Amino acid sequence: MTDPTNHAAEFITRTRLVDVPPTVITAAKHSMLDGFGLAVAGSRTDAARIARDEVASYHAANTEAAALGTGTRVPARFAAFLNGLAIHADDYDDTQLATLPDRVYGLLTHPTAPVLPTALALGEAGGRSGADVLLSYVVGVEIETKVSEAINPRHYDDGFHSTGTVGTIGSGAAAACMLGLSADVTRVALSIAASQAAGLRENFGTMTKPFHAGRAAESGLLAASMAHRGFTAANNILESPRGFFSAAGGGFEASAFTPGAPWTFDAPGVSIKPHPSGSLTHPAMFALMELLKANDIQAADIEEVSVGTNRHMPNALIHHDPHDHLAAKFSMEFCMAILCIERRAGLAEFTDGVVMRGDVRDMMRRVSFVVDPEAEGAGYNNMTSIVRIRLRDGTRYENRAAFGKGSPQNPMSEAEVREKFMECIESGGIAAAAGAHAADLILNMEDQHGLSEVISLLTSAQG
Repeated sequence: MTDPTNHAAEFITRTRLVDVPPTVITAAKHSMLDGFGLAVAGSRTDAARIARDEVASYHAANTEAAALGTGTRVPARFAAFLNGLAIHADDYDDTQLATLPDRVYGLLTHPTAPVLPTALALGEAGGRSGADVLLSYVVGVEIETKVSEAINPRHYDDGFHSTGTVGTIGSGAAAACMLGLSADVTRVALSIAASQAAGLRENFGTMTKPFHAGRAAESGLLAASMAHRGFTAANNILESPRGFFSAAGGGFEASAFTPGAPWTFDAPGVSIKPHPSGSLTHPAMFALMELLKANDIQAADIEEVSVGTNRHMPNALIHHDPHDHLAAKFSMEFCMAILCIERRAGLAEFTDGVVMRGDVRDMMRRVSFVVDPEAEGAGYNNMTSIVRIRLRDGTRYENRAAFGKGSPQNPMSEAEVREKFMECIESGGIAAAAGAHAADLILNMEDQHGLSEVISLLTSAQG
């Protein structure tokens, strides 16, 4: 693959919904349902409120697209920004899986947050069908994930947040598909998108992490719209010596850039999160929950919980003594502690008040998070986590997992995805009956003549 920009453009412009395998359509609709719910839940976060205030200060007269979970209507580019930020605000959104052995499993990108808002905003503004939105979404995710898989891992290791960087390119691909751009114009759109690609991992655990996803969605939409109007850019932005792969990663693995062969939703798959925390916490959380339930272990009886992983995982889970819910999402210590105490870790547990509770802070001090040679030897394309519990009476338990609940190896059923969606809907203040009806429509997205009904069900009077 010597010309990935051209290959991407041809894939974007030639793919039709009938070309997409049914298994991909099903998985994509599950992730879309997840994304809709997360946009509603995330609309209640402080980050989303601040972002809406900022957009409101522009006094834009155009009200063509909705910020889900709210009564706010804004120009399409700002709806993409607000919904992208909201989907990622709780760090509860889906994650791409890596396949190459030097890639870091689960760290490549959050595929839905930058792409779905673009498809929705342009779909709503243009009066497009559900089938159009679905096609735009699956094409955007496919380009996003293949770019993420192909770029050299230096990109992530050195601090780029790929949801913000490759997410911008995925959003541009989705927008180009929705706008029906030619292959030549699509290459320009991808180039404009790549020139806006940004996001630094030092901002993990702050409001700026979801800001990356929102800006990726907005920037990709802007890129395609500008290209559509005749704006110019390079036509080889991915592979050029001064282009994206080289500048942002030092190169790429050509054999990994294979859009549609296979589709990422088919293989290796996309994980849907069971907990609103960094995906690297999930295998350990799964292994711990199995031990707690199987042995009826109580928090008061625990002397120590040790979690051993490969060296890449502490490089992302950087908050060992979190003092707010955002930092707690990237704290193995908090995630282990809250499970020991509550036996659950959902939206209600990731709040500032819970993080600062005395019993939680005491339990966090009993959690150690270390690099384990055995986990290190298992390779970086999985998240092998070895959990060891030592009780006060000396009893010891051990369990391990390379994949968490919600991964393709242990997927959520459609019923479980709906249950998570309803948790998010109710957290965002939408009535359960409206949420249940919206779920039915989203899971049959290809049959919808437009988006007005589902958008109406998932918006409210909240500003």
